[in-house]
Amino acid sequence: MKNSIVCLYLIVVTLNFSCAQDAENQVNDPSEIPFTAELLIDGLQIPWGMAFLPDGSMLVTEKSGEVIHFKDGKKTEIGNVPKVYQRGQGGLLDIEPHPDYEDNGWLYITYSSEEGGDKGGNTALIRAKLTNNALTDIELLYKAVPNTTKGQHFGSRIVFDNEGYLYFSVGDRGNRDVNPQDIKRDGGKIYRLKDDGSIPVDNPFVNNNGAKTAVFSYGHRNPQGLAKHPETGQIWDNEHGPKGGDEINTLKKGANYGWPVITYGINYSGTPITDKTEMEGMEQPLHYWVPSIGPSGMAFVSTDNYGSWKGSILVGSLAFQYLERLELNGNKVVNREKLMADIGRVRDVKEGPDGLIYVSVEGKGIYKLVPKGS
Repeated sequence: MKNSIVCLYLIVVTLNFSCAQDAENQVNDPSEIPFTAELLIDGLQIPWGMAFLPDGSMLVTEKSGEVIHFKDGKKTEIGNVPKVYQRGQGGLLDIEPHPDYEDNGWLYITYSSEEGGDKGGNTALIRAKLTNNALTDIELLYKAVPNTTKGQHFGSRIVFDNEGYLYFSVGDRGNRDVNPQDIKRDGGKIYRLKDDGSIPVDNPFVNNNGAKTAVFSYGHRNPQGLAKHPETGQIWDNEHGPKGGDEINTLKKGANYGWPVITYGINYSGTPITDKTEMEGMEQPLHYWVPSIGPSGMAFVSTDNYGSWKGSILVGSLAFQYLERLELNGNKVVNREKLMADIGRVRDVKEGPDGLIYVSVEGKGIYKLVPKGS
């Protein structure tokens, strides 16, 4: 029995390195670094999400449940933040202003919530306004069910597309064999809503009896990065694999991304999950990482502020504690660079309205990447 398990493991590992991309896809040290990392906001513990406001200030979520407003060099804690379910990876998660924030004042926040009849929590999405340093007009737009006391895989990033639809992610909540492949259940999904929380009429499963009609795509594990491509407008995600098999995906309406039926990863114990890395009807990742880097926030570089970086993707690494730059040729990763080596667990990365890159690091705070020569 032990020999058969070892053989199957070797098959899976072989498959992991034989499909979809070059097996020698290693991360490289950069030949030059076109920025200086300046610590802009210090004294933060787990700065999970960042949002930029029109007045040049910034909002930062702390996983423990606080929202920090940073303006003119001063940190102010925002009041009336909903109670979060703090367990494992759960807490206060992402924050994103409406594309027309200057006119309507709506902020969108994801967090782990205890709301509902079951013990534990699950990912919730609210919108609110910021008035006199407190959240007001709070509206619950979506609450994943059921609650569970498991502490893993809440997701959850937020992004708007060019049509004003809101996308947010919910991980499989540690129930991989039940949630991700079932469109009648929350978890392991990317959701799409109108900005008021209502369901778009062209969502892929609105006519499927019993389906979660907010679902845009499924078969995800734990997506903690969402970003809009600056040229195509398509939404991309990154998500945690198990041991190996972290992924970047380009999201398609109604598509199945395969978890856990196909994967380039294995169990943390070293045993195989499946011997399949591809299957008809399931999407292949644009890129996968073996070993896992623990990807979190993700941003495209859309400016010329950093030399040849325009068009690259930046992804935070929780596992290896650096910022990774992935150079693209179309939809293929052709080079990986390790930036800010050993800086700490990189939780989020955003391109600000000023065209500069901002990086949140656990236990430190928010760094601004200042282009050299500026």
